[in-house]
Amino acid sequence: MWPFTTRQASSQLRQPAEPLLRLADVSLRRGGQTVLSRVSMSIARGDIITVIGPNGAGKSSLLHLVAGLLAPSAGSLWRKPGLRLGYMPQALQLNPQLPLTVKRFLALSPSTPLQQQAIVSRLALAPFLAQPAHSLSGGEWQKVLLARALLSAPDLLVLDEPAQGVDPVGQANLYHLLGELRNELQLGILLVSHDLHIVMAKTDKVLCLNKHVCCQGAPEAVSQHPEYRRLFGPSLAEDLAVYTHHHDHNHGFHGRLVTDAAGLKKALTSGCPLVPNQSRLVRRTSLTPPRSRPQS
Repeated sequence: MWPFTTRQASSQLRQPAEPLLRLADVSLRRGGQTVLSRVSMSIARGDIITVIGPNGAGKSSLLHLVAGLLAPSAGSLWRKPGLRLGYMPQALQLNPQLPLTVKRFLALSPSTPLQQQAIVSRLALAPFLAQPAHSLSGGEWQKVLLARALLSAPDLLVLDEPAQGVDPVGQANLYHLLGELRNELQLGILLVSHDLHIVMAKTDKVLCLNKHVCCQGAPEAVSQHPEYRRLFGPSLAEDLAVYTHHHDHNHGFHGRLVTDAAGLKKALTSGCPLVPNQSRLVRRTSLTPPRSRPQS
């Protein structure tokens, strides 16, 4: 249960979505260089929008604009009045000489013990509370950063590469968790990711960025867009065709296989989300070797 939210049940997401944020022809210049040029996009409550693009495309800068860490050089940026925003940075490293436990780190956020308890329970973080924050693995630390972003009870969650340092199974589980949180809390979620194979299956909308918006829309449409194919190459674009994969087993959040009824019940009651037994994945399977690509 989420004691700090009074929002209605997730079934209400079927009603017209509330606009949270809108960018219109937004540009950003820094140090005399154009970082972003005439970017337009919007996000509503219940949306999961993933920003993809090559290095240096301005993805993190776009999130900094949305989070209010930077101001546009041109164009307009509208936020819903009173918008609560939870931000998860791309990288946050703590000094190992700083004796800061996970519990203390979460307590630094403006929140109540009841809120912290709810988040810790939902994300299954209790085993890590007494550990030094700097001793966590990459995936564990990303979960803690996600928890901290959720403590503000946000309307909009802004995540800069949340799957950084997480293994492939953990990445799939993380995106599944984000979908559950969207439904439970009626969040809008805007995130940056390089994990194209998972992104194209787990997000509602994709925004392809290369200093400007190359294309945006549903994953299936974006994967066939000429600008997307030009940016990532036709071979990769073809490999990213979406298909439905069926399997007769479940995984817990950390990728452990749950094989029996007792294990399944334990995973469910522990607050550890499961990957469903029918998941949309994105790489085509083939019995033939991968096609050779010309050397650049």
